[in-house]
Amino acid sequence: MTEKKVIRAGIVGSGFAARFHFEAIQRVYGAKVEITGAYSRTSANLKKFSSEKNVKAYGSLQELIAASDVLHLCTPPVTHEPLAVKILQQGKDVIIEKPLTGYFGNDVEEFSGDNFSRKEGLNHALQSIKNILKAEEKSKGRIMYAENWVYAPAIQKEREVIEKTNAQILWIQAQQSHSGSHSLDYGKWKLSGGGSLMGKGCHPLTGAIYLKHVEGKVRNGRPIRPKYVSCRTHAITRMSNFENELHLRDSYTDVEDYATTHVIFEDGTVADIVASELLQGGVKNYLEVHANNHRTVCNLTPNNAMQTYNPVNSNFDDIYVVEKTGTKQGWSNISPDEAWFNGYQHEMEAFYRTAALGEKLESDSKLAADVIATIYAAYLSAEQKGTETEIPSI
Repeated sequence: MTEKKVIRAGIVGSGFAARFHFEAIQRVYGAKVEITGAYSRTSANLKKFSSEKNVKAYGSLQELIAASDVLHLCTPPVTHEPLAVKILQQGKDVIIEKPLTGYFGNDVEEFSGDNFSRKEGLNHALQSIKNILKAEEKSKGRIMYAENWVYAPAIQKEREVIEKTNAQILWIQAQQSHSGSHSLDYGKWKLSGGGSLMGKGCHPLTGAIYLKHVEGKVRNGRPIRPKYVSCRTHAITRMSNFENELHLRDSYTDVEDYATTHVIFEDGTVADIVASELLQGGVKNYLEVHANNHRTVCNLTPNNAMQTYNPVNSNFDDIYVVEKTGTKQGWSNISPDEAWFNGYQHEMEAFYRTAALGEKLESDSKLAADVIATIYAAYLSAEQKGTETEIPSI
């Protein structure tokens, strides 16, 4: 039996994303992955992370890059462009957490997401995308876009259906919603690059664009790309008449908590994407395909793989049920392996098979670029009360 190639992995960051990347790496079986260590600008967090995970803490990013073949970029999106460019310039592969990049106010102290020009935001985001793609073009390294929706088992099974039946997708409906992010940074545009549309909408939007890419490659030899977008955004929990019953987070400062986006693709077909912080009872992650020869509903979360009735909430104090559920009492759709259903381990397996064996990369920089261009064109549309807006082609 041929010995598996050893791929050296470095983790940039020491927070939530770094932790679930570390755990996902443990399940990679198609390549032998050796975690060389981690680097973070926050020394206290780095010390805690490296101690918990028993990995080496590097004193500089450059040292970690030199010691690694693949770098996991698990840092806030505002840092993605400069860090990705630096890694690619060293000829190394980089796994970039979503979103790829965005507009964060250009370090203006008094910047507010409520009143900046969305046209300016779109232009800055497009330039950031171009800077990253240019660095990739000149590099031996590749961008692996860590969008778990692409690799979720249900989405990948739908890819197979589209490919083997030569399906034409006519309409996609998709959504990610829940009761609000844990992160306080999430509610500040200059740290997150937007609100619900950016932080949640990027997931179902990527799923929709990915499947249209797949369809186009099968039917025409090239991806079918998003062409126009119409969008409305709202800040419901920031309204003066919102009555907070403490079930929804309401600490957002200058971002939306609801967005609905209508995408028109090059071939005239459409997708409708909803993203919000207004949904109780867990996370709603689904994508529905209406094709000319079939219909598929992909339920990432919740799904009915396991349903449990619990008469007393305290019975389940030590049992994880599902993300963002408000109570463990009554009926619950328990996720027996949430990471599996959401595609986290599958994306890492795919990335390391690409790194070790050269296998086809499903979630790449072109997909990431289409997603970010669509999101910021959508913000421009929302500024104009839903006017149809052309999505710039990169």
